[in-house]
Amino acid sequence: MTGAPSQRLAVVLSHPNQYYSPWFRWLRAHTALEFRVFYLWDFGVTAARDPGFQAEIKWDVDLLSGYDSEFVPNTAKDPGMHHFLGLRNPDLPGRLAAWRPTAMLVFGYYSAGLLRAIFWARRRGIPLVFRGDSHFIGRPAPAWHRRLLLRLVYRMFSAVTYVGEANRAYFATLGVPDRKLHFAPHAVDPGLFDPRDSRHAAAAAALRATLGIGPDIRVVLFAGKLVPAKQPRELLEAFLNLALPGTALVFVGEGPEKQALLEAAQRADRSSPGTVYFMPFANQSEMPSRYLLADLFVLPSRGLYETWGLAVNEAMQMGVPCLVSDRVGCQRDLVIPGETGWVFRSTDAADLRRELSAALARLANAASREALKAAVAARIAGYSYARAAAGLLEALGGLPS
Repeated sequence: MTGAPSQRLAVVLSHPNQYYSPWFRWLRAHTALEFRVFYLWDFGVTAARDPGFQAEIKWDVDLLSGYDSEFVPNTAKDPGMHHFLGLRNPDLPGRLAAWRPTAMLVFGYYSAGLLRAIFWARRRGIPLVFRGDSHFIGRPAPAWHRRLLLRLVYRMFSAVTYVGEANRAYFATLGVPDRKLHFAPHAVDPGLFDPRDSRHAAAAAALRATLGIGPDIRVVLFAGKLVPAKQPRELLEAFLNLALPGTALVFVGEGPEKQALLEAAQRADRSSPGTVYFMPFANQSEMPSRYLLADLFVLPSRGLYETWGLAVNEAMQMGVPCLVSDRVGCQRDLVIPGETGWVFRSTDAADLRRELSAALARLANAASREALKAAVAARIAGYSYARAAAGLLEALGGLPS
């Protein structure tokens, strides 16, 4: 086991999710760190409606075993992260006090529950570590008064972990000194997203057969919420305008844009060589086969909320190169143009068409596909739970005693 500082670490997080729960399990199995996760909401382990997917969601992977955690009752009338009062946890101070942490890791600050934890720790002199993934890509730094407020917020933390270059620049702009910054990248579960698992390959082959996509067809994949900010319509238009033979576009997901996408695909010229397919929302255990279905994964988000884009990690973990917009937070870290993928200007439809055309041209060549796959594997190898753990332990090791 990797050594760890002697702190008892309280981890305060809004709800269990498919990205952090496997990391917590990894930390328990591979480090000596003593920690407990305090969840402020039960979304993800109980079925609840997700407004983006417009469907009830309950993740089908294990989110709670293999590490210590507890749920703190949430008394909010409208629970969730979509508004400030969506996490109201009056029992949280007592729960934390009973566990007696010597350090606290907090994921975000913008909710009543998270601020309750932060102020509780500050009053007791318990050092705080912050984790978030915000960036300023596509927008200027905030006005001076908001910048001042954010500087004051981050001054409360003894250490800050950053997930990538855009996130590091965000913290630096807000006055967080280098000595407080520790690289702990976003990562996904390598046990689930394992391209060597023959079950995933078999499931992907079955999907192609069910959809009627031949083995020589190049597949472009969009997987996620079908919402305007992710620009699925713009991707569909770019694909149809290219009209490339031997290609298919597959949408996996649900959301308010789905009906318009279906209608647009139906209106498309039936003589177009490209074909469009729609698949329903896929739960987490189904996603590896969806990525293996594809030759190219596309995340064309234009909205400012795409702070990282963990779907890119998932796709690359499965060996799939990616085409992303310049608004996607992970772009500077993971998507190296012409090497591990392609990048287009988020507000430029013509640029999306050009980069999509360039990607499909490269992917038409078997040797190029193998070179891309090797580069993708090399790049994503540095974005692992082990590297994230090393950054966290480094942050904890520098905390005041």
